[in-house]
Amino acid sequence: MFIRIHFWLILFLGGTAVSFSMEPLAKGIQDNSFLVEEAYNQEPGVVQHILNLLVTSKAGQKESSASFTQEWPIFSQQHQFSYTVPHTFVEDEHGFEDIRLNYRFQALVEGVRNPAFAPRLSLVVPIGDSDNGFGHDQLGYEINLPFSKIVSDRWTLHFNAGGSLFPNVQDHDLWNYNLGASAIYAVSAKFNLMVESVAFWEDDVDESRHVDRSVTALFSPGARYAFNLCNNAQLVVGLAVPIGLTADSPEYGFFFYCSFEHPFVFPQLRPGK
Repeated sequence: MFIRIHFWLILFLGGTAVSFSMEPLAKGIQDNSFLVEEAYNQEPGVVQHILNLLVTSKAGQKESSASFTQEWPIFSQQHQFSYTVPHTFVEDEHGFEDIRLNYRFQALVEGVRNPAFAPRLSLVVPIGDSDNGFGHDQLGYEINLPFSKIVSDRWTLHFNAGGSLFPNVQDHDLWNYNLGASAIYAVSAKFNLMVESVAFWEDDVDESRHVDRSVTALFSPGARYAFNLCNNAQLVVGLAVPIGLTADSPEYGFFFYCSFEHPFVFPQLRPGK
């Protein structure tokens, strides 16, 4: 009897160890892309702080854009609120750009066959100085449709499509569109190599009050590394080198990424536990 119990115990523990080892390496770092939005909402009780810095060069002119984002779950992983505050430096000018207030709905949770899908709706709040090109002085509306799918032990694919509307900007409605895709390879559970590509079609009003459309496209190879800390906290840092693909794009740039994710709600231990 003892031998039989011992046999089944070994078999159970061995099966558990195998199931743990079967988790894809691609799951080691998630929701930490740079230019392409991933379709994974924050888990309940976990908040994420994200700092981005993009430095670009075009015709010898340098531009630096920093942004800070916080992502909060709303009671469950199905609903998420976040905000983004950008600040830009151009030559001798600098200032805050329009901020974004975001709601994201986890419409699909990733499964064996289906991707994760988390559509986002955003309000673009006009706090930027339009005279310096930091905003439109009008409330804007934005939608983005991100899809994410782990396709093998080490590979994850992401896709974005979206657009925005800024109504009645100097008597014009400005329509913007975006597309993006990326492939991420998990060298290990803590280190990823990334290739991202994004394109933006953007309207703006020029000095003669006519609508001018620009097309910006970037190809951006990069890498990210995760530090798994105590209390289920995770620090992720990354670097990328965006390369411009169109005449309206910057020639090249450097992108720095830093994310800190940690629980803000800890489970209560029952007395005697």
